[in-house]
Amino acid sequence: MATAAATREKLITLLGPLIERLGYELVDIEWVSMPGSSVLRIFIDQPVVRGGHIGVEDCELVSREVSAQLDVEDPISGAYNLEVSSPGFDRVLRKAAHFERFRGARVWVELKVPREGRRRYTGDISEVDETGCVLMVDGQFVRIGFAEIGKARLVA
Repeated sequence: MATAAATREKLITLLGPLIERLGYELVDIEWVSMPGSSVLRIFIDQPVVRGGHIGVEDCELVSREVSAQLDVEDPISGAYNLEVSSPGFDRVLRKAAHFERFRGARVWVELKVPREGRRRYTGDISEVDETGCVLMVDGQFVRIGFAEIGKARLVA
């Protein structure tokens, strides 16, 4: 039995290219496995070059195409509900490009392993490169490598 994290990564690999071909960015996937009623949530956004917002029509298009792909590939055993939506105001930051896109924004970051007893940081993104980012946290710059990040999202 695959873990939720393994299933999520498999689905990102499978569906990411399809969603990009449709003209959208795959922001994140949530796989919530429950007895009898699992849920696959896919969060999409407009690419930076297009800008704009995700509408119901966008979600419907991606849902139809993803559903067809999942029927062909059959990567998930058992019944599940498919949901496609915009990432919302607290969108997940998963890739270096996400951090770069939101440079200057306020983010919440949770490390995989605590650093000097601290696991969570909230601050503004001040720098981004291919290996990590620098946050301004409580008046101090904190460098965080992407490999250290367990979860990250925008905050208000």
